[in-house]
Amino acid sequence: MRCLAPHPAGSYLSEPQGSSQCATMELGPLEGSYLELLNSDADPLCLYHIYDQMDLAGEEEIELYSEPDTDTINCDQFSRLLCDMEGDEETREAYANIAELDQYVFQDSQLEGLSKNIFKHIGPDEVIGDSMEMPAEVGQKSQKRPFPEELPADLKHWKPAEPPTVVTGSFLVGPVSNSSTLPCLPLPALFNQEPASGRMRLEETNQMPMPSSSSSLSCLNLPEGPVQFVPTVSTLPQGLWQISGTETGVSSIFIYHGEVPQASQVPPPSGLTVHGLPTSPDRPGSTSPFAPSATDLPSLPEPALISRANVTEHKTSPTQCQAAGEVSNKLPKWPESVEQFYRSLQDTYRAEPAGPDGILMEVDLVQARLERSSSKSLERELATPDWAERQLAQGGLAEGLLAAKERRRPRETQVIAMLGKAGQGKSYWAGAVSRAWACGRLPQYDFVFSVPCHCLNRPGDVYRLQDLLFSLGPRPLVAADEVFSHIVKRPDRVLLILDAFEELEAQDGFLHSTCGPAPAEPCSLRGLLAGLFQKKLLRGCTLLLTARPRGRLVQSLSKADALFELSGFSMEQAQAYVMRYFECSGMTEHQDRALALLQDRPFLLSHSHSPTLCRAVCQLSEALLELGEDAELPSTLTGLYVGLLGRAALNGPPGALAELAKLAWELGRRHQGTLQEDQFPSADVRTWAMAKGLVQHSPGATESELAFPSFLLQCFLGALWLALSGEIKDKELPQYLALTPRKKRPYDNWLEGVPRFLTGLIFQPRARCLGALVGPSATAFADRKQKVLARYLKRLQPGTLRARQLLELLHCAHEAEEAGIWQHVVQELPARLSFLGTRLMPPDAHVLGKALEAAGQDFSLDLRSTGIDPSGLGSLVGLSCVTHFRAALSDTVALWESLRQHGETELLQAAEEKFTIEPFKAKSLKDVEDLGKLVQTQRTRSSSDDTAGELPAVRDLKKLEFALGPISGPQAFPKLVRILTAFSSLQHLDLDALSENKIGDEGVSQLSATFPQLKSLETLNLSQNSITDLGAYKLAEGLPSLAASLLRLSLYNNCICDMGAESLARVLPDMVSLRVMDVQYNKFTAAGAQQLAASLRKCPHVETLAMWTPTIPFSVQEHLQQQDSRISLR
Repeated sequence: MRCLAPHPAGSYLSEPQGSSQCATMELGPLEGSYLELLNSDADPLCLYHIYDQMDLAGEEEIELYSEPDTDTINCDQFSRLLCDMEGDEETREAYANIAELDQYVFQDSQLEGLSKNIFKHIGPDEVIGDSMEMPAEVGQKSQKRPFPEELPADLKHWKPAEPPTVVTGSFLVGPVSNSSTLPCLPLPALFNQEPASGRMRLEETNQMPMPSSSSSLSCLNLPEGPVQFVPTVSTLPQGLWQISGTETGVSSIFIYHGEVPQASQVPPPSGLTVHGLPTSPDRPGSTSPFAPSATDLPSLPEPALISRANVTEHKTSPTQCQAAGEVSNKLPKWPESVEQFYRSLQDTYRAEPAGPDGILMEVDLVQARLERSSSKSLERELATPDWAERQLAQGGLAEGLLAAKERRRPRETQVIAMLGKAGQGKSYWAGAVSRAWACGRLPQYDFVFSVPCHCLNRPGDVYRLQDLLFSLGPRPLVAADEVFSHIVKRPDRVLLILDAFEELEAQDGFLHSTCGPAPAEPCSLRGLLAGLFQKKLLRGCTLLLTARPRGRLVQSLSKADALFELSGFSMEQAQAYVMRYFECSGMTEHQDRALALLQDRPFLLSHSHSPTLCRAVCQLSEALLELGEDAELPSTLTGLYVGLLGRAALNGPPGALAELAKLAWELGRRHQGTLQEDQFPSADVRTWAMAKGLVQHSPGATESELAFPSFLLQCFLGALWLALSGEIKDKELPQYLALTPRKKRPYDNWLEGVPRFLTGLIFQPRARCLGALVGPSATAFADRKQKVLARYLKRLQPGTLRARQLLELLHCAHEAEEAGIWQHVVQELPARLSFLGTRLMPPDAHVLGKALEAAGQDFSLDLRSTGIDPSGLGSLVGLSCVTHFRAALSDTVALWESLRQHGETELLQAAEEKFTIEPFKAKSLKDVEDLGKLVQTQRTRSSSDDTAGELPAVRDLKKLEFALGPISGPQAFPKLVRILTAFSSLQHLDLDALSENKIGDEGVSQLSATFPQLKSLETLNLSQNSITDLGAYKLAEGLPSLAASLLRLSLYNNCICDMGAESLARVLPDMVSLRVMDVQYNKFTAAGAQQLAASLRKCPHVETLAMWTPTIPFSVQEHLQQQDSRISLR
């Protein structure tokens, strides 16, 4: 703070609370004495400096600082101020009504309940003592306010506890037993005094001189309570100040200035707790009283509350403070019950699954974001970045969580979401996170709690926060109240994992619900979730969610602090998983054979990017290889699950599989995946299903609660029920394919695997499909349903379907293995197929390629923003029936480089010839950079000679749009100009954008230099680019180079005045091919318009000149239009 104070005035402007910026205060004479000071907003610390400047002659500039430990306040200033205030009668009268000012003095809301009469009976003799408390009150004013859960229930009747003792490097502030001076002892002895109770009157202020060594001071009898070091006024002489009083809520205040003893020199306290003040958030290493108090920050680690050793404040560096914090975090001093709970929690999560369940494959974590599915829809879905644009989480899980934790604000709950489709291994990944913590790889967290959300979705249940943490995990934990209290005080060291978040769809709307009043009180699940996500319960913790990227709850995750997507296995990882599966199963002799079986089925190999399906393939391969060497995997997903369930179904009770399928379907309609034991039709069915692994107990669930081992298995069983049931009407069956959703009461397709499994079960041969599961007698309704679905599928027109529905239709036709349906679908495919913005997974690319090959015609594909992987892109590009394709520039250039490195010359040549970027619209700086890389590729692909212009994508580009806006436009346009001459066939150059590119005169000058090479340019749109007369002059100089080709020129909405109009009028007769010119909404006047009209009369080839502008009188424009009808005023 900076004060210009030759003569303090009665007008004071204080700094806003929370601001660290300096403010300037103009101070004049003190009119109205100190009463105005009491009613003003002046900073109390400035009073010392104001009074000190009263006798200065002329203006003198003084440096003040907001940090009390660096302010310069001497004893003479302090005493003179006190004496003047004591002798002022008006001031003493003001103190009688000072109760109205207690909100200013006690800023912290915890002190709102203090008696309003606290200063009511302060007499004239006690004014000095009250003034002495001013620095302490200033410290309270800047303290952090408590959070709602930390406030008492009734603030009006709340009474403050005994004020804590505050010991600082410069001050000792706190309650004492009496006001008498005691014999001097060394400073460390203060921490060993037995406390004594008593109250003191605020009677006098004594200064006691101290020896220069500052190793001792007067000994004080302190009551029980914490002692804190607060470094403040550094210029006071070393000594002890005592201020005593009554009915103030403070027994006494002692101010000691001297050197702080080192922590190692302080004996262990006896009956007295010693805490250090937390450092100020904006001042690393500072222990200023303006920093939040320890009671306001219950989440600080215990070791951080210990005095710093061998470090004084003015010598402490941020690095040293950080190192000290790290050491303190590594050496927590916890109660024994907390230590025991910590060890038991580690033991719970440290156990690794045995056998194939314990196989860990490192997959990529991709940074994700949610975007609207369409401009008319409010629903959000995962954005689909191109393959080269994916942003991988560097350093894996541990680094990602650590980086996210460092970015968050103090005491702020952080929400991190991990999204992935069903079967991508999200639950297994959540378990890996817990094991990583138990093994010490997540040291930033003291406690990790993993809760499966299906355990929470119980109607009517009420929960406490303790239940969520201790009772609903993989194994119920026993925790004392002391443990829970410790966890609540340290929420920033807690990681709470909510697995399968989509299971809580029934609790939709909790973001707007009210939460319970306190963590210990029971409330509904909705209220508990509301408290967590509204950051009222466990405020400061880290919430880690796993969920599918669809459903109502996912829409609320768009504001999460971090979003990640769990990518599946790559082709190499899938093959490595197969090898490790057979190694863990003790069947190493079958590893190579199992891998060969998978490679013989490209469709199943493409599906192996899903860990769940990869394991299902391994299980079926294991069963087939045990039967003999002639094993062969099926070619469809339906055949895969029929093979897995076939033997289990034949050995079960009659009708058991059909009953289980009905349960799966009914649960799916309610968006559930768990069921109770009493929901089974009989105990035999339940026993059989559990024995065959079709249902199992889930971690954290009750003994009576069961779940399907995978979502895809539930989808298969649901489709089986649709195929067998006579309850489903024929006319309702097509809706479950979800290809043409109904407008009224559409089927939500929560069991998203049902359409493919249903067509497979209905159309595949009975003997090896539906009959193999339930027997021939149970398939009576299947024939009729087959006719209904065949009629429906053959009536569909693939060209009218959206890209997502078209891909689903191709998958259904592939699963059906019915020649008539397959031929109908592939022959009706349109020649131009656009999948723009639709994600293409490896199975999608495989089935699409198979359909294109079978169609017998040529296709043009648009694969931009599909996220297709390089292998899928290469397989589609290499098809002979694909004549043209569009894909992301970065993906295509990477594909070319890969093919060149692997020596695939023919495929490389085909990929270069088929690739097109017509038309190209640059909407970001990356688009311009990628276009530059493409041009650079064509210039350097041959080292023998210059082959510029021979790359078809560059050579055949005819339309180029540039729409980057006013910020990125001026930066990116020079890069575009440098490569513009490579596009020799360019006919349409559009530099207009709704948000204005603003390339300006400099951009026009650079562009004009390229005109001689743009021999084919027909349309040039320079609208809304902030072009002035200088730019118009530069443009007129370059336009003759385009005289033979340019047909349309637009300069709409620029800043061209009369001189610019004159330049354009001068060149207009030379533009022999120009047909349309637009100069509307510019700045030229009637003079410029007349020059353009006169020039137009010399140009019979020009058809239209649009030049209406508000700076020309309408009468003049009408007159010019009457003279030449080619002038347009619209």
